[in-house]
Amino acid sequence: MEKIVMPQLGESVTEGTISKWLVRVGDQVSRYDPLCEVSTDKVNAEVPSTVAGRISKIVVAEGETVAVGTLICYIETVRETTDQPIAPQSPQETQETKQRYSPAVLRIAQDHQIDLSKVTGTGAGGRITRKDVLAYLEGSSETNASVEDQDSPTSQEQVPTISSIKDQVIPISPVRKTIAERMVQSKQEAPHAWMVMEADVTNLVAFRERKKIEFKQREGFSLTYLPFFIKAIVEALKEYPMINSEWTEQGIVMKKEVHISIAVAREDALFVPVIRDADQKSIYGIAREIDQLVRKTREGKLTVADLSGGTFTVNNTGAFGSVLSAPILNPPQAAILSVEKIIKKPVVIDNMIAIRDQVNLCLSLDHRVLDGLICGRFLQSVKRRIESYGEGTEIF
Repeated sequence: MEKIVMPQLGESVTEGTISKWLVRVGDQVSRYDPLCEVSTDKVNAEVPSTVAGRISKIVVAEGETVAVGTLICYIETVRETTDQPIAPQSPQETQETKQRYSPAVLRIAQDHQIDLSKVTGTGAGGRITRKDVLAYLEGSSETNASVEDQDSPTSQEQVPTISSIKDQVIPISPVRKTIAERMVQSKQEAPHAWMVMEADVTNLVAFRERKKIEFKQREGFSLTYLPFFIKAIVEALKEYPMINSEWTEQGIVMKKEVHISIAVAREDALFVPVIRDADQKSIYGIAREIDQLVRKTREGKLTVADLSGGTFTVNNTGAFGSVLSAPILNPPQAAILSVEKIIKKPVVIDNMIAIRDQVNLCLSLDHRVLDGLICGRFLQSVKRRIESYGEGTEIF
């Protein structure tokens, strides 16, 4: 009998969540076949089988988080396999061997103790969908109305939380759970402070407008505003290295290397891949790496290395139309900067009103590490560099 344990999917990864089992009890597997999908705070990955054989027992359920090295399933190897059928773990386990259910279906069934063999599937080939389970649950709630009226101590626990057919239960995915835990940790551990500074990017807007079509035709990807902002930020970080720091119990660690984390949103989650050694790259080099990381994020191909080692985060909230935001720190980093939407505004120049392209730069900081004085100077440096972009700016 072979024991399969939770693997270590990165140097600093100590635990993982079984997001989806790809096999069921009784399934035959070959060596290197994927057994399950695991998500951590850094990456999603598949756990391969180390032997050929038959799945005899699944120990860790979907959605459960366990430490690295924890037993997750047993595989009866080919030499040990007999013709005797393997006893199922539960009545529902037998039904699952006949058809596979999505994580959403299994989660709702588990939360409300639904026997899926009693649910009629309306999906392709009779597959049970989330809507089928919710419809079954809605029908069950009507028959339980008399129980609800009894007001017994246990009746409230048995009554479904769905109060209307229009309500929707959205299971918490492992990635969303990890995001939630890290954001709560950040707000609880680090005293956040926030400041904002406005920059005039009229010359940058005009410069990019002249260059973007030619750039796209020659390079094959778009020249956005973000690489210009990141270039200005990394140069300012070299001028004020204390911003590129983190808090530890041993002391404040000022990072020598500049690795910029960029927030990339997907429909279901937020990922923060890293541009390594960003201070050594040109605007073109930063633009190319942004394009590659965004594509890998959307295709689900990010690796542990892509998500590790960031020292400062840049959040491009302007892409969503935001004009002002207070970002949450990406621990253990000491600061994060949001670049907001560029908008045209009337401003006073030499006692005259002019229409200019303006942008807000929003900085959140860990007040254990940083104070307003150095952060104000840092933002002034970023502002000065951004406002200097225009005709003559070197991209390559």
